[in-house]
Amino acid sequence: ELDHKTIEYTKNKYNFFSLNMATWVLHYLSVAFLITISYNIDAASAGITRHYQFDIQLKNITRLCKTKTIVTVNGKFPGPKVTAREGDNLQIKVVNHVSNNISIHWHGIRQLRTGWADGPSYVTQCPIRTGQSYVYNFTVTGQRGTLWWHAHIQWMRATVYGPLIILPKLHQPYPFPKPYKQVPIIFGEWFNADPQAVVQQALQTGGGPNASDAHTFNGLPGPLYNCSTKDTYKLMVKPGKTYLLRLINAALDDELFFTIANHTLTVVEADASYVKPFQTSIVLLGPGQTTNVLLKTKPSYPNATFYMLARPYFTGQGTIDNTTVAGILQYQHHSKSSKNLSIIKPSLPPINSTSYAANFTKMFRSLASSTFPANVPKTVDKKFFFTVGLGTNPCPKNQTCQGPTNTTKFAASINNVSFILPNKTSLLQSYFLGKSKNVFMTDFPTAPIFPFNYTGTPPNNTMVSRGTKVVVLKYNTTVELVLQGTSILGIEAHPIHLHGFNFFVVGQGFGNFNPAIDPKQYNLVDPVERNTINVPSGGWVAIRFLADNPGVWLMHCHIEIHLSWGLTMAWVVLDGDLPNQKILPPPSDFPKC
Repeated sequence: ELDHKTIEYTKNKYNFFSLNMATWVLHYLSVAFLITISYNIDAASAGITRHYQFDIQLKNITRLCKTKTIVTVNGKFPGPKVTAREGDNLQIKVVNHVSNNISIHWHGIRQLRTGWADGPSYVTQCPIRTGQSYVYNFTVTGQRGTLWWHAHIQWMRATVYGPLIILPKLHQPYPFPKPYKQVPIIFGEWFNADPQAVVQQALQTGGGPNASDAHTFNGLPGPLYNCSTKDTYKLMVKPGKTYLLRLINAALDDELFFTIANHTLTVVEADASYVKPFQTSIVLLGPGQTTNVLLKTKPSYPNATFYMLARPYFTGQGTIDNTTVAGILQYQHHSKSSKNLSIIKPSLPPINSTSYAANFTKMFRSLASSTFPANVPKTVDKKFFFTVGLGTNPCPKNQTCQGPTNTTKFAASINNVSFILPNKTSLLQSYFLGKSKNVFMTDFPTAPIFPFNYTGTPPNNTMVSRGTKVVVLKYNTTVELVLQGTSILGIEAHPIHLHGFNFFVVGQGFGNFNPAIDPKQYNLVDPVERNTINVPSGGWVAIRFLADNPGVWLMHCHIEIHLSWGLTMAWVVLDGDLPNQKILPPPSDFPKC
């Protein structure tokens, strides 16, 4: 038998052992838990690889009571939705089954060190020819939101386009109320004629292109067009819910106002960058731009349906498609029929409402939070001043043209240089191989060679020069670029898209930019971050960006005819010193010219 002291000693020793054992188990479990959490966070951050296949194929489509054969991806018009999360790797195999050459641009994707996957033909790759394929391989880094993809050769993007949706990382919430449902709505243009024939005729005659025959929502023209009531986009909603509408302007040549009758929209994102939320009844998107809006439906069934409308904003002198596309917002009700419901129609600003366009654009501000900061460059290494606008080229001998005069053709330029694409190699390939001498020149002007009153009476000489010229930047250069519209052959807005980068819109205004006064009004606190910005009609815009992405990057007007006329240039960003600051080598299946 054990005496009292032995029992007490044994009990204390047991309690000590139990306590330490429990502490050790808790510690072990805590460490294991933290390791698991850390692993899951790292796994979520690293993302997964998602595979898609795009078969470029012909498809017969009927719109406006006319059937024609169009080029599609996987037989779909618009094309399939690509979905990824921030941090995911995308491998999209494009197989060309048609006679046209093709390439696909992933509009707004940064393509950090993977310029070979950016897509513009003869800029970062040669096109994919008939019977060939190419895998676009890139990782979505530091981006989330609504982007899109489209063909980037000639006018193929008239039918070859679709949404590219980047969801936040797992367990990362939106910085706005979680929507009940998310809906992409893509604005497009429909041509009864072949869009390739339209642009070829324009380039041959020197005149403006024939306008499209309809605008579309998700490929459908809607009831305001002849023979199209059955081809109407309907958005079915429930009362008292919040919907996230992912708006994408894929139109070739038209900036578009958009509205929904008797409903207010809350803008929460632009070009896949969060913005400070603001309310509006009318949204304006230039070609190439995306905008996410929250639609909060009415609390109870309204006994009506509502038109969604889009029509152009335009101040230029050319001919455009000034028609209106209509879709229908319809509330679901388990017992009521929608056949006899009235349709409520909204109003839109006049086609040339520059004042509305300017006021709307000024509403955009970056979220500028601790989670989503606005890392706008506060100091600048290089400053550039680019004019953007129209001009003329001489008509070929023994030909009568249909340009501004019968001896001239329409052209477009940046700093009076109308860009010529190479046709036997790509800019990136020639640069990477050190064989750029006979492909492009590095003397693109940093400012207009001959300054003039840019938004006043235009000069008598409207001829542009032509060439393949680029600006070379050292890695990590901070850039300020002022884009100045001109009045040559009409005052109009120009949606300028920069490949490979986001930029911050630090200032904008009307008239001529004043370098002594206007920079004092720059917003360096919460400027909106975008990849496509409208140069105001008769005005200017100032942007800043960090050149932290080595490669060759196109910058151009996203009005397709202006791109065809040469309103384009390119930036060459040199490799940095570190391995992770250098462009990766081209993939083995890179298309050959």
